[in-house]
Amino acid sequence: MSSVAPVDSTPPSTLAASWWPAAAGPAAAWRAVILAVIGSALLALSAKVQVPFWPVPMTMQTLVVLMIGAAYGWRLGGATVLLYLLEGAVGLPVFAGTPERGLGLPYMMGPTGGFLVGFLAAAVVAGYLAERGWDRSLLGLAALATLGHLVIFVFGLGWLATLIGWSKAWAVGAEPFVAATILKTALAVALLHAGWSFARR
Repeated sequence: MSSVAPVDSTPPSTLAASWWPAAAGPAAAWRAVILAVIGSALLALSAKVQVPFWPVPMTMQTLVVLMIGAAYGWRLGGATVLLYLLEGAVGLPVFAGTPERGLGLPYMMGPTGGFLVGFLAAAVVAGYLAERGWDRSLLGLAALATLGHLVIFVFGLGWLATLIGWSKAWAVGAEPFVAATILKTALAVALLHAGWSFARR
């Protein structure tokens, strides 16, 4: 009498796992490397592309950070952003305004350094929440994206305030970007929701 192996009906914990299921052994390592390289390249690209917006042009970098975290999970998402930061630390022009505004560690210690650290923290937070199902509903996605952006601003403004004071840090580091952040939060919700809808089909 033959036996039939049970079918694993456990839903994937991340969007990336639904598109490209994780495997065991060397295949798992290669999968992680490929996804991390793709993610870091998207982050570098998003830092260079400026979208006309009021009151200042915006990059799509925080959107990509949150999508990487939510789609990859906290471990791979965090590792991907860490890879991006290491690329910048060794002097590759992957950050916004590079190489014109400097390269490597001196750039990372400048006014935007806190936001870069915030990217890593936000990817971990977004990934942690996504692995617990926050990315399966519109309300959960809205909360995930909002919290992720708040994490970025906490780190970014905290560092910037040590350099120029809180009032000026808010005026130059947050106030001009409020509308863009709301838009990118809505985009993250729409894109991640669409990704899951497509994966379920």
